[in-house]
Amino acid sequence: MDLVGGALTLDDLQRLHSGGEALRIDGAARERIRASAGVVQRAAAGDAPVYGVNTGFGKLAGTRIDAADLATLQLNLIRSHSVGVCAALSTPVFRLILGLKAASLARGHSGVREAIVDALLAVHNAGLVPFIPSQGSVGASGDLAPLAHLTLALIGEGEFVVDGVRRPAADVLRGAGIAPLALAAKEGLALINGTQVSTALALHALFTFEPVLEAALVVGALTVDAARGSDGPFDPRIHALRGQPGQIDVARYYRALLAGSEIRRSHLQGDDRVQDPYSLRCQPQVVGACLDQLRHAALVLVREANAVTDNPLVFAGEGGAEGSIVSGGNFHAEPVALAADAMAVAIAEVGAIAERRIAMLIDAGVSRLPPFLSAEPGLNSGFMIAHVTAASLASENKSLAHPASVDSLPTSANQEDHVSMATFAARRLQPMIANTAHILGIELLAAAQGIEFLRPLASSPPLEAAHALLRGQCPAMPTDRHLAPDIDRATALVRDGSLARVLRTVPGLPALWHPA
Repeated sequence: MDLVGGALTLDDLQRLHSGGEALRIDGAARERIRASAGVVQRAAAGDAPVYGVNTGFGKLAGTRIDAADLATLQLNLIRSHSVGVCAALSTPVFRLILGLKAASLARGHSGVREAIVDALLAVHNAGLVPFIPSQGSVGASGDLAPLAHLTLALIGEGEFVVDGVRRPAADVLRGAGIAPLALAAKEGLALINGTQVSTALALHALFTFEPVLEAALVVGALTVDAARGSDGPFDPRIHALRGQPGQIDVARYYRALLAGSEIRRSHLQGDDRVQDPYSLRCQPQVVGACLDQLRHAALVLVREANAVTDNPLVFAGEGGAEGSIVSGGNFHAEPVALAADAMAVAIAEVGAIAERRIAMLIDAGVSRLPPFLSAEPGLNSGFMIAHVTAASLASENKSLAHPASVDSLPTSANQEDHVSMATFAARRLQPMIANTAHILGIELLAAAQGIEFLRPLASSPPLEAAHALLRGQCPAMPTDRHLAPDIDRATALVRDGSLARVLRTVPGLPALWHPA
């Protein structure tokens, strides 16, 4: 896979996330890297103070460093900044970090030598996984601590994770035939400055949530049929009048999923209900709005994945033959933080409306199904407490959805006086996705149970396929039984793409992240 800095697409990033492809850069990128490195090398040999080259860092930027100590300056930077804590980042996140960092440096505005980019590519292509603790970044001045741990492994002083075990980096590099890096002027700073960790975490969440959101559409449609709801609210004329693209697309998904349902045809005449509850008829408005937020987040994250976000930046060939080095603040991850916060709200809302659909299904007065979806209520509790679990998860997501970006603690003796908290904003999305997937797993079980009470009528072909998929894992529940294993199996269908594939078999529907 060619890493073309500034031109990576969402599909490219998804391939990088999935792994299995070797990374490389082209000759034009190498020319840009050499030109940029030349600017830094000339600055290091000169007398003028240049931040990150011959000065201290952060609040210590006023301290001038002797030429003999420039390499030690970079080495000390990596050692002092490797202060992350807690569990390691996952392998897909690490693949993204490596690829994004290499692509950023390859744009030729960071002042590093080719050897730096080649080392990143070599580690990726060898399948090596540096130990990078997940906590310790505030998302400004870049993801300093996690990227420092990455760099510490590259220089042979950190650790790699091999078969789940942390091993000394020097031994792992030696076994892979990769020489440890020796850092030159500015190179340590270029490696640890940047938003690649927070961006990778947010992309990881985007890719992880996509099949869950697709499953939510299938499960929500199955609930509509189980509750004998109307497909009238999905009429395209309604949504065209509002003009919200996500809403229009979600209504289109529901029309396609419900087309051909015998259950729907059976109550077209003689049903005295005028309107369904909001959790059924407002699904396009709610889930469609979430889809719009996720699509916007995808655009922001693709831009950030292509960006140069370290500091200072090098502009070769500008300002005369020597080029110029300019300090700025591209390391501030506010765009990622706001995108991740929007994703958090969307993820929480998909789970929240699903919890409301479960509550509707078990309420006989609303769904007109047996109480708690049990044929013998009283003797059996049915889905009574499964709904409680869903409610607890939805409530937990409400707390986790609090925006991280509105918080800021000054660091570095108030030099870095406003930070984004983007790394946490993105990292907290994974437990939220897990919660929403479990809510949808419970709804899938409940909706399928509701369909059992409507037999011999059949739902639509795609919804019957989803029902059969579940029944292949979890039988119907005529009487109470231990339901937790079924919840786990149903949730796996939500998360692993099985239900998403049902949606994708319906012809003519757009991909979620690519609006029609």
